[in-house]
Amino acid sequence: MSHSFRSLVVKKDNDRFDISIEDRKIDDLPDGDLLIRVEYSSLNYKDALSASGAKGVTKDYPHTPGIDAAGIVEESKDKEFPVGSTVIVTGFDLGMNTSGGFSEYIRVPSQWAIKCPDGLSTKESMMIGTAGLTAGLAVASMENKCDLKGTKTIVSGATGGVGSIGVNLLSHLGSEVTAITGKMDEKGLLMELGASEVIDRNKFVESTRAPLNRGMYNAALDVVGGPILSSIIASMHYGGVITTCGNVGGPNFETTVFPFILRANSLIGIDSAGCPIEDRKIIWEHFSSDWELNGLEKMSKTVELENMIPEIQKILKGKQIGHVLLKL
Repeated sequence: MSHSFRSLVVKKDNDRFDISIEDRKIDDLPDGDLLIRVEYSSLNYKDALSASGAKGVTKDYPHTPGIDAAGIVEESKDKEFPVGSTVIVTGFDLGMNTSGGFSEYIRVPSQWAIKCPDGLSTKESMMIGTAGLTAGLAVASMENKCDLKGTKTIVSGATGGVGSIGVNLLSHLGSEVTAITGKMDEKGLLMELGASEVIDRNKFVESTRAPLNRGMYNAALDVVGGPILSSIIASMHYGGVITTCGNVGGPNFETTVFPFILRANSLIGIDSAGCPIEDRKIIWEHFSSDWELNGLEKMSKTVELENMIPEIQKILKGKQIGHVLLKL
């Protein structure tokens, strides 16, 4: 197959990074077991870092970002994925140093793919994407510690991709959710997604007494890091579980041993890029069955390839609301 297709391409010129839409050839793609015609992708913070040349994300340019992709297998070297299979690929090296999902085609190892579960379309899977997979892994970690029904949970970065799905999912599972945000003008959206209370992030930090505040929450999903995570750790009930998966508020946080040795709190790191494929399958099956969400359309904005460039700039400035879905 040698026909051309369209991709978002980032080029490096000295210290400047330029983004454009270009025609490429199938032969330009890396080796792999599966050639996939991408139907949908989604925008994540890591994609924006790759597109802007952030150190430690992507090594070689020109490059196509996009750590998410869902579509149809057009060529296969793996009998587990026959031609015509509908598949989801998230994380691993996709969109990092392997040509990613902001493109009409990708070629990847079959070990990176899972079959799209029955009842979940490629569009719905990318409305969830890596953001939802991350939120799902966090919620699964919470469920290993407690029954979420009737609990009080707190979610930081609540208007972003991970946070908004976290709010929606935790509410769906019967938890009373407090959302922390720096975008109080989006309070109505967060209440629609299931939040019982919405707190301004600065007020939350200012009102927290560290290292131990009054215990208020059974579980937490932190997407932000920094002072927000410090305040969340101080605010947990006995036996509380804190999951953390982001650092947009800074990679460093302050705490002491007291929340852990006096309240038996747990701090669990969440990584979706390198987690085992079997764990991913479990989360995707949940999203196609008992975790089926009603708020995906409210959380998603659909754009085409040309419109991804301003969305990348928006997420870098911390102005993204919900989840950006790319239709190819």
